[in-house]
Amino acid sequence: MTPFFNAVPPVSVFAKRLKPIGRILELEGYYVWCNSPIFDAAGRVHIFFSRWRSEKRMSGWINGSEIAHAIADTPEGPYTVTGTILEPRGPGFWDATTCHNPSITRFNNKYYLYYMGNSNGKTNTKRIGLAIAHSLNGPWQRLDHPILEPGPEGAWDDHCTTNPSVLRHANGQYGLYYKSWNTRDYQTQTGPVRGNRKYGLAFSRAPEGPFKKYEGNPIIDFSARGHNAQLEDAFVWEAQGVYRIIARDMGYYNHTDGIIMESKNGIRWQAPKTAYYPVSHYIQQPPPPSYLTKYGRFERPQLLLKNGKPVYLFTTTQGGIYNSSSPFIFKIDPA
Repeated sequence: MTPFFNAVPPVSVFAKRLKPIGRILELEGYYVWCNSPIFDAAGRVHIFFSRWRSEKRMSGWINGSEIAHAIADTPEGPYTVTGTILEPRGPGFWDATTCHNPSITRFNNKYYLYYMGNSNGKTNTKRIGLAIAHSLNGPWQRLDHPILEPGPEGAWDDHCTTNPSVLRHANGQYGLYYKSWNTRDYQTQTGPVRGNRKYGLAFSRAPEGPFKKYEGNPIIDFSARGHNAQLEDAFVWEAQGVYRIIARDMGYYNHTDGIIMESKNGIRWQAPKTAYYPVSHYIQQPPPPSYLTKYGRFERPQLLLKNGKPVYLFTTTQGGIYNSSSPFIFKIDPA
């Protein structure tokens, strides 16, 4: 991918279609993160989201997150929380200490909830796993082992596997997009952001795997741009033969916007355009408490699709009435 050195980032049509709605799912006593929405057959909206107790502050995602479920009659709510779907299973399990990054989708009349877990409360045991159900209301059958492991020592993805996004490709195989980085880079770099996050792809003939990594990985690598440019939180979808990916920028242009890219095959991607702007572009907020160090930016972009087309953008941002974090949604005007 050729770096795009424009001083002003190009703006996507997607960004121009966004209409800010506001916060949802503000839960007293919790940080809420990683909200993944889907319609059911009756047109109701189900959200699978990460949450952890407020006393853990922001770092609780890595050593105490659980995945919960909420339902609403419309995308804008109000939402009713039904309870916890997946929680850390404790010593001896690969997801012993956290369950995070939910990504819900439907294949072959079943629901597949891809997620990240870890076993030691740290990043180096982050692995992608899966729970399966016949109904969005469960029960959920959790696989006992991760579905994608890191690469060998020294590989670009030897540190972890995380941030799953899965879709069926044109060739009939299931593509699992994942984020990772190299452990040595992570250990030797200094500064506020260590490691260089890249994206890989793995294919399988079944949505539960086994997945085989694409030989040309990583498929998205911004490191040649310099200044440790990278990305995270990617969501991938396909419509009318065009693959698109929306993610959080981490230095390609800045650290506050979202980016969007297009591809004809889901492997080779065009240069990014702006997908969304910082919080201040849409609403005014009071000054943050000192412990909210990610205040003012939207993270974990996920799309609510209807007949394959995005109708709402779900993000997460710090702040809100409880000074923690909660989802913030946008309506997407028709093209």
